[in-house]
Amino acid sequence: MHVSFEGPGCIDEWIVKNNHQVTFTQVYETTDFPPIENIDWLIMMGGPMSVYEESEYKWLVNEKAYVREAIGADKIVIGICLGSQMIASAMGAKVYPNIKKEIGWFDLKLTEYGNNIPLLKGFDYSFPVFHWHGDTFDLPVGSKRLFYSDVTPNQAYIINDRIIGFQFHFEATISSINDMVEHGTDELIVSETIQSAENILKSTSYIAINNAKMFKILDHLSLL
Repeated sequence: MHVSFEGPGCIDEWIVKNNHQVTFTQVYETTDFPPIENIDWLIMMGGPMSVYEESEYKWLVNEKAYVREAIGADKIVIGICLGSQMIASAMGAKVYPNIKKEIGWFDLKLTEYGNNIPLLKGFDYSFPVFHWHGDTFDLPVGSKRLFYSDVTPNQAYIINDRIIGFQFHFEATISSINDMVEHGTDELIVSETIQSAENILKSTSYIAINNAKMFKILDHLSLL
């Protein structure tokens, strides 16, 4: 976790349901990561900072090194929002400000590759999902693009079936969205690509559908 208000969302529900053990590293307090040999998966959540702000957030250097160590040890690695940018940066891809911020419920679209892999079997070609990001990334070497949107060409990627970066928030719950809105009010300057807090919070009917997609992906990865 990179900030106190962006936790695992519905992923926590999946962890409990499947009787997995989980540890949390709040990098804003410590970068005392668990030994790589003690973990099977590494999941990185979001945050309002940028991965290139290493002079301001010293822990970014240690976290990127840990990501590379996890990838080198063939662990399942999942990055969400800032976490997806963290993987991209750790693997040498460029991360930079997007042309526009994308905040709210906007349609996501499957790539041809994404539409033809077992991981995303049964997913609609286009559907609304929750976004909150201002940065974007180039695809890491060896990755395949899974999703895109009108604003952000690279919304998700997969590498060797075990490393996945999601720029958006399948895991979002009513509670986590409320937290993000509360802590990010200053970013909600309404535009074509930024929704108001009111519109964000009244679209909660999408949450269960997107959480189900997150659960399906986690179930698939658990079989690897």
